[in-house]
Amino acid sequence: MLTINGSSAQFCDGVSRRNFLKIGGLGLGGLTLPELLRADDQSGTGRSHKAVIMIFLPGGPPHQDMFDLKTEAPAEVRGEFKPISTKVPGVQICELFPKMAQMMDKLAVIRSIVGADPDHDAYQCMTGRSLRRPKPPTGGWPSLGAVLSKLYPPVTREMPPFVGLAPKMGEMRWANPGKPGFLGPAHAPFQPNGFGKDDMVLNGITLDRLDDRQGLLQSFDALRRAVDTSGAMEGLDVFNQQAFGILTSSRLAEALDVSREDPRIREEYGKGDPRNRADGGPKNLEHFLIARRLVEAGSRCVTLAFSRWDWHGQNFKRGREDMPLLDQGVTALVNDLHRRGMDQDVSVVVWGEFGRTPTINKDAGRDHWPRVSCALLACGGMNTGQAIGSTDRLGGEAYDRPVKFGEVFATLYHNLGIDIDKATVPDLSGRPQFLVEAGCRPLPELV
Repeated sequence: MLTINGSSAQFCDGVSRRNFLKIGGLGLGGLTLPELLRADDQSGTGRSHKAVIMIFLPGGPPHQDMFDLKTEAPAEVRGEFKPISTKVPGVQICELFPKMAQMMDKLAVIRSIVGADPDHDAYQCMTGRSLRRPKPPTGGWPSLGAVLSKLYPPVTREMPPFVGLAPKMGEMRWANPGKPGFLGPAHAPFQPNGFGKDDMVLNGITLDRLDDRQGLLQSFDALRRAVDTSGAMEGLDVFNQQAFGILTSSRLAEALDVSREDPRIREEYGKGDPRNRADGGPKNLEHFLIARRLVEAGSRCVTLAFSRWDWHGQNFKRGREDMPLLDQGVTALVNDLHRRGMDQDVSVVVWGEFGRTPTINKDAGRDHWPRVSCALLACGGMNTGQAIGSTDRLGGEAYDRPVKFGEVFATLYHNLGIDIDKATVPDLSGRPQFLVEAGCRPLPELV
């Protein structure tokens, strides 16, 4: 029997984080892993290869307190933080990001992301598309990880191509790791739903018996597929192959096990706090390390959610708590990718669903502001060491070089070696759909 154990901490909804994924015989004695992989999706819940690590900041981080400080603005706008110079002349960022400042030559800041939906949802960051305009096709737009799962062959059968590390949260739209949309459950993310993975082994069953059962399952599946009209059966073989690959190899278990990492590297990343924050995500720095280990082991896209950035109150207090942790996690990851020779192939993007209001409210917080936000990119062979775009003197509108979510996605696809002018994926009607919305091109500054 295979079990994947998480921690025993409680979520905001009272559900224990100690989840169990089990593989038994044809569903006897509990749910099998292939069924769990399907159920999770249906419930919404060389040295290197081309890949993406996406760090989502749930709630909308305050752009003007991070990468676009307005020192000349009125006191009710400029806030408490000071800018510091970076390794790149003329580029300044928040004083709470000293490690990023020292490696700004390896980073690129976008200060003028526009077109955000006014919704608390990871959807736009995961798909590059709006939930509102135009209306998504039936099934919804697939996330970047799902597209990579569809277009690329697996690096290895023992590793899921798309992994989402975000745990369940009180606000589940923040826990969205990237859904498969109209591509169907075969391309949904694998979600470990825990932190320590130390029991991913076969007990009481031989590989020969496992192969026999796999053959029997495939025979049953062939009969059921003939009468299936929901699309769920299309991904059955993929789920089964993924489950059997996981069972017959320790590759995934080892990638999830940070105790195997060099202690010096673990110390560089740090641990943070694995507990969820209110209705948002954990401040778990080990997720940054796990993301690198998963990609190195064969995954093509890993997403994670870091902390909770919906700071309607105590913006600066919370910034002093969270920004240094983000500084440590991002710089450890980028340094690690460079050290391992993965920096040309693995792209990193850090962003949230929208920005925050220029004016500080009565509770020392900033409210929702979809008109402009920011992003941080690294590696992937990009031209780093620059800040792209700017906002007006109050940080409320893009002043020059407005950048759409789809343009960032076009850049990521370019880094992955995908031609956005030619590559398409079929929707549920069989109609080919391009990967980004019309008019979105890779950012020439980066490529």
